[in-house]
Amino acid sequence: MMKVIVILFLTLISQGCYSDSLEFGTNTFLASVTDAEIKSLSETLYKLDSNRATASELVIEPQTLISSSATGSGNDLSSRPLFKQVSSTLLSKPTYTALLNLLDNYKRMTGEVEDVPSQEVQEQDTFLQQTMNTDLGRELYNFLYSKGAYSSQSEFIQDLKMMWFGLYSRSDGKLDSSGFEHIFVGEIKSGKVSGFHNWLQFYQSEKQGLLNYYSHSFDGPWTTYPDVLGMQFNWNGYYKEVGSAFIGCSPEFDLAIYSLCYITRPGKKCYVSLGGQSLGIQTYTWDKTSYGNGKKYIGSAYPATP
Repeated sequence: MMKVIVILFLTLISQGCYSDSLEFGTNTFLASVTDAEIKSLSETLYKLDSNRATASELVIEPQTLISSSATGSGNDLSSRPLFKQVSSTLLSKPTYTALLNLLDNYKRMTGEVEDVPSQEVQEQDTFLQQTMNTDLGRELYNFLYSKGAYSSQSEFIQDLKMMWFGLYSRSDGKLDSSGFEHIFVGEIKSGKVSGFHNWLQFYQSEKQGLLNYYSHSFDGPWTTYPDVLGMQFNWNGYYKEVGSAFIGCSPEFDLAIYSLCYITRPGKKCYVSLGGQSLGIQTYTWDKTSYGNGKKYIGSAYPATP
């Protein structure tokens, strides 16, 4: 019975029947957030990422660097996995555990309806509570609160739940996708990997023998974590030409930086500053369905690499 109720609730969401007063997409709100404020806040979030990996906790081997013009070749040019060592202590931190618990909840093929039993709903709630109750998460909320986007933290977290986990259809009108699944987990659509912009999902898939790392076409200027890579890989039989992701950041940083850019610059390239280095974050809105008063689900978000 609970499963039926949850599915019905998510169906109503996809049809825009969920009511909420917040409309962060209004011109008034967006105009009140300057590019300089986004860069300043992103620097603060970067500095507050106390759960990021250290050099001793995470060791990677990027190996072969290819040109952006060669990413379509699909050649395996790296003999070893990307991830050489990941500390179990790092993975046992609460926000990491909360994210890892979510990664096996999805059917990666578009066109297959996503079932959301009550346990998975609880895992979503735990992830949002754990990540947004960090100093980093509170900093993001305080900024958006100061701009009048939200009136309480509970309203903020509920809206994150809708924009990230609300179901919509990428194929055949079936509720088969969400922003979280697309960005953090990855999907298969039209015979190719779609989305897949999270390093922990990459590590888990590689560890399970489901992912073969081929090469990278971009390596950011950062000498500590988080870094950014643009990667080529095969995910259990399907190729990803360029999958860009932060490497070594905490789950709360991933969620916060993408949410900041999506809320303040929906469907556009948002420029952040991390350790004094500029980076574009590309976001896309899902325009076919909505929730609340015409609010859009996240279609995609990722570091924009050349």
